Amino acid sequence: MDRRDDAIDPVARSHQEARQTYDRVSAVYDWLEGPFERRIRQAGIDRLGARPGERVLELGYGTGHGLVALAGEIGPSGSLVGLDLSSGMQAKALARLEAAGARADLVCGDAASMPLREGAFDAAFTSFTLELFDTPEIPTVLGELRRILRHDGRLGVVALSLPANPGLTTRIYLAGHRRFPRLLDCRPIPTARLLEDAGYHIQSVSTRPMWGLPVDLVVASRGA
Repeated sequence: MDRRDDAIDPVARSHQEARQTYDRVSAVYDWLEGPFERRIRQAGIDRLGARPGERVLELGYGTGHGLVALAGEIGPSGSLVGLDLSSGMQAKALARLEAAGARADLVCGDAASMPLREGAFDAAFTSFTLELFDTPEIPTVLGELRRILRHDGRLGVVALSLPANPGLTTRIYLAGHRRFPRLLDCRPIPTARLLEDAGYHIQSVSTRPMWGLPVDLVVASRGA
């Protein structure tokens, strides 16, 4: 039997608390999370297949590694926008882009109400971000991503995976998340199902391990 929304762990932290947390950890985030996330994030970017000249959004760009990679994919003829809740992350990402000689327009904003034009993007990408939203908010965020995509646009998502029958490592991680929700703030979600429920058409799904946890790499088209 498939797990339903009431089986997804809730997120009690407010958006303001999340902003404050990521502002505080922005200076050390690459030491805490970067070595684990970088390779899988890049695999997700590779699967999205951003092309030269495209207009691309990254949601939850963090310290900017994904922005630099996407800028290289779309080239000087493309256009790149990043949206993140944290001004601390924005400062780190701007410094990384400048050091790499890459360009992107960075916006501090809430993914549940994006200050971006409808149908403005060919593609969007997000990694280890969708899991941070409370379960009732996820359809809203996915709806906002559909809104800003072109009719033939596509979305790439990298997220901790919640299988129908979680393995031991996932069960241990979930126990840790429930005990220390601010430390282990990403919790696993059924990524492909949530995308389908939001009206997307799944193009590809693969899974990679990270710390022994399954991570979903999903590419989906916007759908009608």
